[in-house]
Amino acid sequence: MTASGEGPGGGSRAEVLRRVREALGGARGTRPPVPRRYARRLSGDEAGNRADVLALFTERVADNRASVRHVSADELGTAVAAALWGREAKQIVVPADLPFGWLAELDGVRAIADTPAVDVDTLAAADGVVTGCAAAIALTGTVVLDGGRAQGRRALTAVPAYHLCVVHADQIVGTVPEAVERLDPARPLTWISGPSATHGIEMVRVEGVHGPLHLEVLVVED
Repeated sequence: MTASGEGPGGGSRAEVLRRVREALGGARGTRPPVPRRYARRLSGDEAGNRADVLALFTERVADNRASVRHVSADELGTAVAAALWGREAKQIVVPADLPFGWLAELDGVRAIADTPAVDVDTLAAADGVVTGCAAAIALTGTVVLDGGRAQGRRALTAVPAYHLCVVHADQIVGTVPEAVERLDPARPLTWISGPSATHGIEMVRVEGVHGPLHLEVLVVED
């Protein structure tokens, strides 16, 4: 031990800690501001009007290996039914507060409302799930769910192999920071960019492991 009671190198350690405290402002618990210079809005070739944002979202959703189609508000019920018929669905699960009009044209497909909460076996046996979203991001082709209206609990979109997501045009923003501004961080956020996928150590892509194997997006232009 040294005369000061510190072990070998103790003086150096104290000096390093002193410098760290000075760099942090001297007061315990304070932190210097973090510079955030990343783009918060679309710029350059990707900037423009709402039509450009919608077009970019469509392109990026397709890049993420998901299906995407644009429909009018009046066509939504028919589009939902057509999507489910196209997959030969017989039984689906839906959030308890899904708007009735979304399923108004559905015929020959049983829709099970998640109230009370259906069990995992029922979710796994379902041919798909229909939900809305909280926000969508053009730059990444992402839809974000927060458990709010027409979205249900997280298990609804994690277990079934097919997810049909309805996105209204005014829910689509250009960038991730714009979406974050709209979202409540205290809510259970689920960010979905295409079908669930993972890569093993050999970099072989496997889809449908941690969520739906197929994602289809209906963009509603009011």
